[in-house]
Amino acid sequence: MSVSSFSSSFTYDVFLSFRGEDTRYGFTGNLYFAHITAEGRVTEKRARVDPSKQSPMIPIKRRQIGAPATMHSVGPQVHPSGQDEDYNLRETQPQLGGEPWPNARKGWMTGGERFTSTRDLVEQMFYLYVRVVKAKDLHRNTLTSSCDPYVEVKLRNYKGRTKHIENKTNPDWNQVYAFFKYRIQSSVLEVIVKDKEMLGRDECIGRVAFDLNEVPTRVPPDSPLAPQWHRLEDRRGGYIMLAVWMGTQADEAFSEAWHSDAATVYGEGVFNARSKVYFSPKLWYLRVNVIEAQDVIPSDRNRLPEVFVKAQMGSQVLKTKICPTRTTTPLWNEDLVFVAAEPFEEKLTITVEDRVHPSKDEVLGKMILPLTLFEKRLDHRPVHSRWFNLEKFGFGMMEAHRRNELKFSSRIHLRICLEGGYHVLDESTLYSSDQRPTARQLWKQPIGVLEVGILGAQGLLPMKMRDGHGSTDAYCVAKYGKKWVRTRTIVDTHSPKWNEQYTWEVYDPCSVITLGVFDNCHLGGGEKATAGTAARDSRIGKVRIRLSTLEAQRIYTHSYPLLVLHTHGVKKMGELQLVVRFTSLSLANMIYIYGQPLLLKMHYLRPFTVNQIESLRYQTMNIVARRLGRAEPPLRKEVVEYMLDVDSNMWSMRRSKANFFHIMSLFSGIITIEQWFSQVCNWKSPITSVLVHILFLILICYPELILPTLFLYMFLIGLWNYRFRPRNPPHMDTKLSWAEAVHPDELDEEFDTFPTSRP
Repeated sequence: MSVSSFSSSFTYDVFLSFRGEDTRYGFTGNLYFAHITAEGRVTEKRARVDPSKQSPMIPIKRRQIGAPATMHSVGPQVHPSGQDEDYNLRETQPQLGGEPWPNARKGWMTGGERFTSTRDLVEQMFYLYVRVVKAKDLHRNTLTSSCDPYVEVKLRNYKGRTKHIENKTNPDWNQVYAFFKYRIQSSVLEVIVKDKEMLGRDECIGRVAFDLNEVPTRVPPDSPLAPQWHRLEDRRGGYIMLAVWMGTQADEAFSEAWHSDAATVYGEGVFNARSKVYFSPKLWYLRVNVIEAQDVIPSDRNRLPEVFVKAQMGSQVLKTKICPTRTTTPLWNEDLVFVAAEPFEEKLTITVEDRVHPSKDEVLGKMILPLTLFEKRLDHRPVHSRWFNLEKFGFGMMEAHRRNELKFSSRIHLRICLEGGYHVLDESTLYSSDQRPTARQLWKQPIGVLEVGILGAQGLLPMKMRDGHGSTDAYCVAKYGKKWVRTRTIVDTHSPKWNEQYTWEVYDPCSVITLGVFDNCHLGGGEKATAGTAARDSRIGKVRIRLSTLEAQRIYTHSYPLLVLHTHGVKKMGELQLVVRFTSLSLANMIYIYGQPLLLKMHYLRPFTVNQIESLRYQTMNIVARRLGRAEPPLRKEVVEYMLDVDSNMWSMRRSKANFFHIMSLFSGIITIEQWFSQVCNWKSPITSVLVHILFLILICYPELILPTLFLYMFLIGLWNYRFRPRNPPHMDTKLSWAEAVHPDELDEEFDTFPTSRP
């Protein structure tokens, strides 16, 4: 399929500034670094300049003999893989809300204009939008008597091209282009209509030129700019309908536009680079209570059957235990629980089987039921059971009149319902972002609004090789509740700027929002297989923010380190810059929610076993990944699995050590009290011992003061510690998680597959 494309060219000058010297060296296309050897000699190294990034001024300090060499950066930080690497949060000061358009006096954006926008948590980015709608009365080629027109949008170093339409003089395109303001190197926009020729050079039908100083500015909530007909500047005539305006990322056309940031993307990769919003499907637990069966006759009439029931829905297969007694009327009374997603595309298949041999099962009866047949319940009230006739295996393909002739049929007694009072877990309980039940009738009112501004990333490590140098095509995914958001992909840069803002409704403050950064490997017009395996988007890092640690109505601007545990230890992959604000709608409702249990009532009235929870969660993740993978562009399986922590239940020695020391920390207070009591008894501090004895005598004489004194002491301790409460959201603690001191053998065991892949 032919789609639009961009082409661009850049020229950059990069300077190195040496401390203590005023000399600056300029280069074009290449960058020379100074390398200081152990003997103090200075050698030069050459590196390729990444044109998509603004090169910072990098001062280099010559070390003293015997001291390690250091390099300091005043631009985007480059973090070496050393033990002194900074893993803490870093507060930032972004310019939120926007900035005036440069050259405002020349007419691009007048300084007196004020623009309102709901995107107040991101830095405002300005774009030149060009909407190519259609053309009419185009001139036909005199030689071929046909016209295969396409439009080329030219802005000096950029060229955007629509697809060509064969043999049509009144073509329709309706395509939008967005040019980032910092990349515009011209004051004139040219829109050229050309006729595509099979051989030779494409013929120019006509063109229209626009002075950027005269282009109007439009920012929502203004209505969209109406396109206008423009006469092509050519003697053969023709008209083209266009709309050209200056706007921001808040424009409605932003998500569907073909961006200059993705100039090298082509083919189907254009769609994979766009920002999108996804929603998880509505999930239900399907409970199948297998009660009993009647008239189960085996093929061998000389033996009694060993009967069990197998239920299958899609890829989910569950079995009951074999009936302990050999009989034709077996009894089980077992629950089989599945995960179903709306719309219900799969059917429930029930088969009754006989264990003829340890390696052979014989099907005695079968039936297929649609999920729309079953009742939906919202609480623990009993559901009516039903008897279902089983088709004899092998008779399913018979004609209807022959099946009706079968007077005898086995039956099975089932109680089936769709559970609406549970929350279907797709995340780990520790990092759950939503606890609402499936049934919408049971939802409470939201208690707040969560707003997240995804500004960008800094210092991302190269994830793949392109044209002989390391490259990263980064995008960010955020997940809270059922809503997933994906930013656009910024191509070939280690410091991408997204500046996209998203909003979620909050129903429980004890929840976590998860944000992950990935490298897009699907920008080349298709999935390239490597050694028989389809291309997969690489993980760069993940950030979690617990909403209960946020102060309401406060704006948090931080740069979060992206930490990943590799086979050689913990590694910093870069930093993610976020702006977060939690707005409380009702303080009373929030306090009420804090007093409620974490899970819903049905999770306590009819709880699942630990094995059931893990199995159902795994099936839920597969269903969510399949449904989101159908979207356009798809949210791929590897992304969904990483965001939902598919391997969180895997055991490792490192996690066991971390959990052990967490438990030990609970007893640290008791140990501290015991040590303090021992010091009082041994008169280590005479003043403290005297005061304790006086207090002890007072409490003996007035025992009614024991509880008030205890409560007063607790209140004063809490009041004293309130001043030192953490003011920033907590982040990954590499010491607490035992990631810094982990042994290489333990890491090798943690990253081993199950079953093991080691020799």
